[in-house]
Amino acid sequence: MFTDIEGSTRLARMLGEGYRDVLGAHRTVLRAVLADFDGVELLTEGDSFFVAFADAGAALAACVEAQRRLAAHDWPQPDAMPRVRMGLHTGHATPVGREYASAEVHRAARVSAAAHGGQVLCSEATAQAVTAGYVTRAAGLDGVDLQDLGAFRLRGFDDDERIFQVVASGLDRDFPRLRTAEAPRHNLPAEHTPFIGRRAETTELAELVGHHRLVTVVGPGGSGKTRLAHAVAEQLLPAYPGGVWTIDAAAAAKGLPHALVAALGLRPEPGRPVIDTVIEQCAERRMLVVLQTCDAAPGLTATLAHRLLSRCRRMDVLATARAPMGLPGETVWRLPSLAPADAFALLRDRAAAAQGGRPGDGESQLARLAARLEGSPLAIELAAARLRLLPAEQLARRLDDPLAALDLDPADTVALREDRHASLTNNLAWSYRTLGRRAAALLRRLAVYAGPVDLATVEWCGSDELGALSELAEKSLVEVVPGPRYRMSDQVRAYALRLLAESGDEPAVRDQHLAWSLDTLDRAGVDTDDQVRTVSLTELGPYVAEWQAALRWAVSSGAVRAGLRLACALDPWWREHDGVAEGRSLITRLHQRISDVHVTPAEQAGALLVQAGLTEERAERERHLDRAEQAAWRAGDPELLIRCAVARRVRPDGEPGDELTCRELIAQAERAGVAAAALPAVLALAELLWRRDALREAADLLGAARQLEAGHPQDRGRRAVDWLLGMVALRRGDLIAAHDHLVVALRSRLRHGFRGAAADAVAAIAVRCALGGDPVTATVLFGGAEAARGARRTDTFGGFWSAQQTCLRAALGDMAFDAAYADGAGLGFDRIVALALAVDHPDLADGAVRFAQIAR
Repeated sequence: MFTDIEGSTRLARMLGEGYRDVLGAHRTVLRAVLADFDGVELLTEGDSFFVAFADAGAALAACVEAQRRLAAHDWPQPDAMPRVRMGLHTGHATPVGREYASAEVHRAARVSAAAHGGQVLCSEATAQAVTAGYVTRAAGLDGVDLQDLGAFRLRGFDDDERIFQVVASGLDRDFPRLRTAEAPRHNLPAEHTPFIGRRAETTELAELVGHHRLVTVVGPGGSGKTRLAHAVAEQLLPAYPGGVWTIDAAAAAKGLPHALVAALGLRPEPGRPVIDTVIEQCAERRMLVVLQTCDAAPGLTATLAHRLLSRCRRMDVLATARAPMGLPGETVWRLPSLAPADAFALLRDRAAAAQGGRPGDGESQLARLAARLEGSPLAIELAAARLRLLPAEQLARRLDDPLAALDLDPADTVALREDRHASLTNNLAWSYRTLGRRAAALLRRLAVYAGPVDLATVEWCGSDELGALSELAEKSLVEVVPGPRYRMSDQVRAYALRLLAESGDEPAVRDQHLAWSLDTLDRAGVDTDDQVRTVSLTELGPYVAEWQAALRWAVSSGAVRAGLRLACALDPWWREHDGVAEGRSLITRLHQRISDVHVTPAEQAGALLVQAGLTEERAERERHLDRAEQAAWRAGDPELLIRCAVARRVRPDGEPGDELTCRELIAQAERAGVAAAALPAVLALAELLWRRDALREAADLLGAARQLEAGHPQDRGRRAVDWLLGMVALRRGDLIAAHDHLVVALRSRLRHGFRGAAADAVAAIAVRCALGGDPVTATVLFGGAEAARGARRTDTFGGFWSAQQTCLRAALGDMAFDAAYADGAGLGFDRIVALALAVDHPDLADGAVRFAQIAR
């Protein structure tokens, strides 16, 4: 047995002359115990003892009794109690005088040196000797146990030694890691699951740590900050001979310095601040300290990091937090969301584990689910667990409210209520509790916005909100995206909406959002010179989600007039983006409440025209048009009357009498002074003339219609006049004019977001290629146009496209035609458009007849 007092020099300096009495009492206690257990004192030097026993059990019992008597002794003051460490080893030794000479003696000394004050350690040989003599155990071993601490490398020995800690009542149980000369070089945890993805982020963060002493990884809760920090720290181990040590501020019950001391294998010294012990030990060590969850104690972690970096010049610090620490020299690195490929890979791995390795959902279903989880590792982990209950497709449909879809009921277990990573709600509540009053209020108000907002919108929510917005961004509840704009994740929005509903302020906040939506609608409809702007789905795109959210609130709150305005503005978007069913439902619900408020006949007529256009059932459509016409008569608005008549009577599908109907409507509009209102009738008439080869009349009609289209903001972005002129030119064989008109139409439709109409223009350019002697390009363009167009187009030109494709199939042969058509269908919309625009302009030298009379 070897013993000595831990921190004896510090104790002697603290007690001064009183140390002699403490040392004497320590010796008296130990010698009394040794006498009781037949221990032979071989050497005593300073505060250390070297003792031999004939029996391992007696030696062990002596150590336990000695620790108990030392703890029970009446010391001059609490800090004066010597903390004695003890080590036992059993082996063969040769007597030399009053001592023993053997490597086993040195091994026993090294076991003792690995212990902390108050700790009793023994080697595996002693543990085996005590266990083998269990039946004849020495007195004093009742209730004594041995805890296997694992294998360690003792200084001076090449083999590993398994060390056991003696556990008994009256003895401390919790100690830092053992003080071995070849101690572990890190305390990074062994992860239960593989680290997936984040290759670019790992490389970038490792590079930053290599060049900066303090790097803080900042990101929202559940974004994988700690896991990434541990992965980077493990990668950097060779660069830090002094080791890599991690502590978690959220789990440091005794404080951060004590947690760091335990991680480093140090023990607090009597009468000395713990941080001073750390600084003394680490002052010249090249080491990395990882501070996790700094937002659990932001002030304390900042203070610790500052002192460590100031006093330990070779130390680096890698911190993780939801907000920066704000220290000089801090490099703040914001962790991005998982890349789509990484999110899918993580979900696939965790889903396989959650389902016991059995195949579950297909990769396409998992990919769609991963895309809805916003690259959040926590959401992905929770979703993987949910897949034991629901298939991926059903779970994805429920993610409009991610908290309801992914969270378990926190009332189910105490652990769920306490673990911030057990649910999205717990995770977000952790951040929300740290917000100031103004920032918390702004978060709730911004939750009603469906997408990113700019600073002007934030200030619409309240004056002088820049400070509150800054706090939200700093604490990773709002993301700053290029623009700059400020984005809230679906998870944060769902949580903030719940808080808004609980606060009772939701009606007022949503009314404010509705007012903002109407204001943006007014501003989006006019240019800077107050001229009515061309309807462009591209320009409306950023507002659509907001207007739809405001429209839903208008429907539920009874704000009918505001809702009708929004519905009319959204009508072209719904038609282009498969939103007809939702639009029809919303506007129907508005009309059900129209009797509750005052709505002008003109407003009602315009909304009924929109509703009729969204209605597929013919009889219902006629009822809406009847009501619209009645409202237009009450309004006395000739333009609305013409629009009603055009909507009811124009059918460009070739039925007998349609040409006459179109001419009557055009004439009626001209007499009423609202010729532009009959533009749909003009276009329909031109199509009907084209069908019966009245090409000159169609060209003249379209040439005169340019001015009508220019004065019709709802239609001029589609450039239907140019497109139809191109179709006329194709029929006439004028490829130069056809090319010019069709390219103009295609570019305008692309610029203004009319993808379905752009697909028609691509099909027409395919015909131009076929007539120009390039059947392969024509077939590829047809394949792409048909894939992109879907069901957006009427059947007016369907026969023409089919006839052209039949000719191409005959020219190329079935196999070549099918291959080229499939190539086009697989190119994607953007690439097929680029191919159409790259078609060379026809060469005049080829003998093409110029259709020069078309008005430009």
